Amino acid sequence: MNLYAPSPGAAARALVLGGGVVGLSTAWELARRGHPVTLADPDPGGGASFAAAGMLAPVSEFHYQEQDLLQLTLVSAAAYPGFVRDLAAAGGTDPAYRRTPTMVVGLDSADRAALADLAAAQRANGLEVEHLGTREARRREPLLSPGLTSAQVAPGDHQIDPRAMVASLRAALAALPHVRTVAATAVELLHTDPADPERVTGAELRCAELRSAERVEADETVLAAGLGASAVAGLPAGLDLRLRPVHGDILRLRVPERLRPLVQHTVRGLVHGRPVYLVPREDGTVVIGATQREDSAPGPSAGGVYELLRDAQALVPAVAELELVEVTSRARPGTPDNAPLLGRCRRADGSDVPGLVIATGFFRHGVLLSPAAARICADLVEQGPLELDPHEQSPRELGSLDLAPFRPDRFSRPVLQPARPTPARSTL
Repeated sequence: MNLYAPSPGAAARALVLGGGVVGLSTAWELARRGHPVTLADPDPGGGASFAAAGMLAPVSEFHYQEQDLLQLTLVSAAAYPGFVRDLAAAGGTDPAYRRTPTMVVGLDSADRAALADLAAAQRANGLEVEHLGTREARRREPLLSPGLTSAQVAPGDHQIDPRAMVASLRAALAALPHVRTVAATAVELLHTDPADPERVTGAELRCAELRSAERVEADETVLAAGLGASAVAGLPAGLDLRLRPVHGDILRLRVPERLRPLVQHTVRGLVHGRPVYLVPREDGTVVIGATQREDSAPGPSAGGVYELLRDAQALVPAVAELELVEVTSRARPGTPDNAPLLGRCRRADGSDVPGLVIATGFFRHGVLLSPAAARICADLVEQGPLELDPHEQSPRELGSLDLAPFRPDRFSRPVLQPARPTPARSTL
């Protein structure tokens, strides 16, 4: 009998490495299915999730030649109502999900042409986009600039506050007795099964403050550590996760009472070809963002902050009268094809490496894809069918998706070599 593999139908001991929205959602999905879960992260929700704007926008964030990713984002967006309903009930806190639609606007004639081309591509893929005249757009949002040349609405693109979502997930996990959260970083995957040296049997965790280490054994390990995933030792030899940091600057501004609501839709726009978005919050603040840079500077870019304020003011002139309360920058894990690394990876004989599920590389879609990623990871742990919550009234099911485009080993050498077994050591 293999002591490192759960028997059919048994609850698997799960170890989730990484506490961003994807890791937290996965830990909660596993825990509410009855699996004992250990979640390891030195600062849950403090990475890219802390800076995220929370746009749930599979339509307005559609990019050309990303049809496989589009199907996954649509499934996850459809899962959100049930996801937040259950989350609020479990944690007792509001994850701040809003069904307000997204308005997409263009400033000049070139922006109008670009948005018209995008709308044609969106409709060709069966996506719902409503054309608006600029007069109608300003009737719905009176503070929009009178100089706009085009406007569209994506009624199915909504939003959530990621910080409220993180708080709700942490509360839901804290309410479950079979969940343990460890403030530590994963440094190495374990391979301690003498019958199968390639099997991942947990991870060694390290707490930087205490300089201590702990070895946590698990039947299944979910590696959801964002950019840190590729730095964990003990990955299958030859596995190339091909992650890159994509930094984004995010501004938070407070709207004075006399200007509330600044906007009621999420407003996404093009300003002379440059993207910018404004996301209103229930607390009277607005989030502004859209910068992307791939450099080594970890903090906010002065140029990026200037461009965001300038372009947001071009769409909504009253932005100049808001109070700037926060400037944040975080690096998101990007991949060469902008699609996540999600699933198991192959070993030399063509089968999957047992004991390891990878969930990273979500780039700009981490918040949007959290419900789908959590269910996919939990189903892989259980080896069960991929299905949506039966309460969801959606024609799309996870089981109908082809997950091959998201395999985490798609950028690796054709054949992965066996991982070196980890010598057995006592827990420090």
